[in-house]
Amino acid sequence: MRLKLVPQKTSWDFFSRAKYTLGLSVLLIIVGFASFMYQGLNYGIDFRGGTTIRTESTTPVDVAAMRAALEPAGLGDISITEVFDPTFPADKNVAMIRIEAQEGDEAVKGATVQAVEDAMRALDPGMTFPFPSVESVGPKVSGELIQTAAIAVVLAILAVLFYIWLRFEWQFALGAVAALVHDVVLTLGVFSELQIKFDLAIIAALLTIVGYSLNDTVVVFDRVRENLRKYNKKDLKDVLNISINETLSRTVMTSVTTLLALISLYILGGDVIRGFVFAMIWGVIVGTYSSVFVASAILLYLGVKRDWSKPDANAGNQFGNVDA
Repeated sequence: MRLKLVPQKTSWDFFSRAKYTLGLSVLLIIVGFASFMYQGLNYGIDFRGGTTIRTESTTPVDVAAMRAALEPAGLGDISITEVFDPTFPADKNVAMIRIEAQEGDEAVKGATVQAVEDAMRALDPGMTFPFPSVESVGPKVSGELIQTAAIAVVLAILAVLFYIWLRFEWQFALGAVAALVHDVVLTLGVFSELQIKFDLAIIAALLTIVGYSLNDTVVVFDRVRENLRKYNKKDLKDVLNISINETLSRTVMTSVTTLLALISLYILGGDVIRGFVFAMIWGVIVGTYSSVFVASAILLYLGVKRDWSKPDANAGNQFGNVDA
């Protein structure tokens, strides 16, 4: 017996409460934007500047013990990760310690690095001293990273707009982009409200969310385009409902299986990737929601060209020679 998360055939009306679902999205966007303007994001070392210290030891790396040894120093945001490299000798254990720049300083001072060395020396006498590598990132470089990250997200959304416009029609493109902006803004909002550390890994998560949400939206829009030809006398609302219901099983199954993997990573993956995985979990949820309730609602509001006078099978597509 196969597991079914949704019935084989459904006939739910996804637009009967459209004003409530869109109203909820608008409310969440306003709350997220207000939080972003009021308290901003909790930027990590990538965006605030700081110092990365590489350690080498003959004993295995104990991240929890290293973190506990550094806590009394009061150095603020500290990130510790173990580095695995097959080119390293078998007896060499490497870790990276990242410390945020202190208030009013361009980078971590020598005294701070010395405090880290003293703590590590007391914890692990077998560690190599002085540290093999100490690198600093100043506020100017961090500011450039923020700007570059924002440009990357905007360019990704514009590329999606152009792609959907070529594949379907401009109404589909605006619906898809509205869903993507919805997902990105809500993700930034929840990171601002909860003050979860925001670093370059979260930018990677945002770009992944854009791709995931787009994939869901394109699946629904492909079925809409097929059904616009099949049911050329039905109202657009009815065609959209039919299309969403026909793809609902696939949408739910994809989202649930993805969430199972992500939740496992969130629980077992440790602090290093927890922020990234949280962003992905949130993105999968809002991406699935926006594909059904935002992108399709925008398409219903804008309407879509339905010119059936042309003999071409792709008459519903403004670029008839572009294959799906």
